[in-house]
Amino acid sequence: MTAASNLPLAGIRILAVEQYGAGPFGTQHLADLGAQVIKIENPADGGDMSRGVGPHFVGPRDSHFFESFNRNKESLTLNLKTPEGQSVLHRLVGESHAVFNNLRGDLPEALGLTYAQLAAHNPAVVCVHLSAYGRTGSRAAWPGYDYLMQAQAGYLSLTGEPDGPPARMGLSLVDLMTGTTAALALVSGLLSALRSGQGRDWDVSLFDVAMHNLAYVATWQLNANATTQREPRSSHPSLTPSQLYRTQDGWLFVMCNKDKFWPLFAQGIGHPEWVDDPDFATYEQRLKHREALTQRIDAALMAHPTAHWLACLQDTVPIAPVHDVAQALSHPFVEERGLVLNFDHPQGPLRMVASPIRVDSPHPTQAAPALGQHTDSILRAAGIDDATIQTLRDLRII
Repeated sequence: MTAASNLPLAGIRILAVEQYGAGPFGTQHLADLGAQVIKIENPADGGDMSRGVGPHFVGPRDSHFFESFNRNKESLTLNLKTPEGQSVLHRLVGESHAVFNNLRGDLPEALGLTYAQLAAHNPAVVCVHLSAYGRTGSRAAWPGYDYLMQAQAGYLSLTGEPDGPPARMGLSLVDLMTGTTAALALVSGLLSALRSGQGRDWDVSLFDVAMHNLAYVATWQLNANATTQREPRSSHPSLTPSQLYRTQDGWLFVMCNKDKFWPLFAQGIGHPEWVDDPDFATYEQRLKHREALTQRIDAALMAHPTAHWLACLQDTVPIAPVHDVAQALSHPFVEERGLVLNFDHPQGPLRMVASPIRVDSPHPTQAAPALGQHTDSILRAAGIDDATIQTLRDLRII
């Protein structure tokens, strides 16, 4: 058995009508785990628009952005808006386990991607739809993006300093979480189809995931009528010390989120007397006197640089330095974990962050495909002869 065939999703074929970020991020999880992800791109549109998203490029129409979401996949050019393209799709569906898309909510049906439209060609096919607002309801035809979801779902009211403007998160976390959720939906669909022999539609939306991520904050609002506000220093809303503190040369994030950590922290920074101080002895008292406690902790930590406190505390108290992205990626622990890999690209190795899911098989390391790179081989494997392939190319179907 080869390393590739030993991956957990080896032998699973997924047709992905996808573009930009959320959808491709979801199917990339599956490709990293060994699934054959065939990325269907419309040649009339130049393929996935993210191929051109800058500012950094490996080559023409080959952006770092695109590479970040599409490694270990294959690219098939196919215009699904034509009868000939639909005929090819149906042939491929008959040999595939799942069809995935991240289109606007009203488009999967228009492009023939729903289970009702594909079941005749494969009753067990799993159809996963990732959209902005879902395929039903008043917003089905609305376009939508991550930052809009952060705004609507209340994230901007929770992020940043209390006296500052609303602030989004620095990453497209709604896109990333929705892609990951869609990957879970697809694997769940595969298990269901394996058991029953019948596929179905599965729906995931940016809006639903953004709302679901509110988690305990939503529960507090719905049951205690408590509106969570932005807190200074990125503080936890109900626990302290659990926030940023100043050091001599920067910042340290401290999270004493269990009772046992508070005395260890107080003793570690040279103030064991704080443990028995009635103003700081319990969670409730520390929260009540958080501003005074913050001033005291700042004063103590500013006596030394961040590195000193890491050396003193990091193996006993949950703390972390505040890194920029370059510092985060170059940290020795990242290398120890093997988190940055070289992916094979025609222009030379392309470095990217590995899958967070670890299995006892080597991580596949193929960079993202060129537009249509695998079109001929995929169609030949589906039994389409070279003359027909050339006709499809002449008609600009592929």
